[in-house]
Amino acid sequence: MRTRLEAGEFERFIFEVEPRLRRALIAAYGRDTGREATADALSWAWEHWSKMQGVANPVAYLYRVGQSRVRSKKRPVIFERPSHAEPWVEPSLGPALAQLSEAQRTAVVLVFGFGWTLREVGELTGIQVTTVQTHLERGLRHLRAAMEVHDNA
Repeated sequence: MRTRLEAGEFERFIFEVEPRLRRALIAAYGRDTGREATADALSWAWEHWSKMQGVANPVAYLYRVGQSRVRSKKRPVIFERPSHAEPWVEPSLGPALAQLSEAQRTAVVLVFGFGWTLREVGELTGIQVTTVQTHLERGLRHLRAAMEVHDNA
């Protein structure tokens, strides 16, 4: 049984880690699966709280926990348009994002959607910054082609 002190520490941990973890997993797996993976990863963190306290980069560690939970279920990535209208979102963006590889989609959404740096994405995914840049460039090229966006320069 957890003490109140441990519960309070875990609540602070969740407050700091959950938003970035959720955004990263949603970027990789879509809204519903990403949220489920976040819940699974945070549940794992609670069960293994003593181990988590020594982890240097808990978001990256739990990202991998969430990935392993999702991959075992083998569900397709679905970026559906929400039922409420969002006029600032291009309707073809969701399906175009779903066609990207997981690495490309993660890089594009985290960098352009959430303002992460290439270094932060690299630390999260465990890959070199130059590789993140490559995924980002390829993902943007595929998105532009899928959405028929042409550079007029």
